[in-house]
Amino acid sequence: MARIVAIEHLTLDGVFQAPARSDEDTRNGFGHGGWGIPGSDPKMQEVIGRAMAGGWSLLAGRTTYEDLYEAWAVRQPASPMTGALTGAQKFVASHDAAYQVRWENSTLLAGDAAEAVCKLKQDHDRTLVMFGSGKLLRALMRHRLVDELVLMVHPLVLGAGSRLFEPGQAPSALKLSSQIATATGVAILTYAFDGKAAAERPE
Repeated sequence: MARIVAIEHLTLDGVFQAPARSDEDTRNGFGHGGWGIPGSDPKMQEVIGRAMAGGWSLLAGRTTYEDLYEAWAVRQPASPMTGALTGAQKFVASHDAAYQVRWENSTLLAGDAAEAVCKLKQDHDRTLVMFGSGKLLRALMRHRLVDELVLMVHPLVLGAGSRLFEPGQAPSALKLSSQIATATGVAILTYAFDGKAAAERPE
């Protein structure tokens, strides 16, 4: 059975929109794209590398999948990262059963995302790594399908932008399994879900 590990960049006020580039995601007039660049640190790659150790596959929502394709396969075809992403098996969740995946080694998960991913977890034998994909991640957390969150919390407050944890998100209980502080002031916090909603925990 596969594990799902979600790796997310966040500001102190919970914004996760467009950390990598100014044009990454400008929805709702977001003008702070690329905010995560100053916090970049080699320790981040070490943590991501550990999450991918032993083999991994990519799990993404349609928007994130298309952004990764554009950012790497189209804009940087010779990059080693492009080679790694291209060679990895990729699973793309979309409600549109007619959606055509463009990247090789990609499989469409059509219909209800939670149902499709639940089946994928049972059948797949590699860690499923997620980047971004907030809408998909929130849906999977509501169904308790996510095993681990790796949050890279940047010392920034933006005051605007999409937040990973929105009102209405189901209560969740997590256990801190690792904490690393980078030289740029980013706190890398790894949390494991304990499989029990916070409201169900004993006093």
